[in-house]
Amino acid sequence: MRVKIKRLRPEAILPAYAHGPQEDAGLDLRSAEDAVLPPGVPVLVSTGIAIELPPGYEAQVRPRSGLALRFSITLPNSPATIDPGYRGEIRVILLNLGSLEYRVERGDRIAQLIVSRYQPVEWEESELSETGRGEGGFGSSGTR
Repeated sequence: MRVKIKRLRPEAILPAYAHGPQEDAGLDLRSAEDAVLPPGVPVLVSTGIAIELPPGYEAQVRPRSGLALRFSITLPNSPATIDPGYRGEIRVILLNLGSLEYRVERGDRIAQLIVSRYQPVEWEESELSETGRGEGGFGSSGTR
């Protein structure tokens, strides 16, 4: 599938698969700017790109597992959704859950982007069928 992309800054790096599309689901999103992430404060980081998704597709922005494990960096709104009608810059909300300041440098991989098809729904208001689970949730299947 081909997706239109636009560099909004000359220093922007296009998203890319680290190991290729046969091995990776997510494309690496890179920072287009230097940023400082103080502990506990969400920071909006620019990627310098905008995309045009075809109708019926969305993109999800997700955390990078290495940043989460090594530096406690996450995305508080994960997964973030990019709708097919959005044409603005992709920016990533990063949150440092660690106790030390973290520095993002231009070109650093800061998140993953996954493009996937979605199915629009129409609501049909009615009674719901019975199941074995019923209304059980929030730990109803046990704690271990």
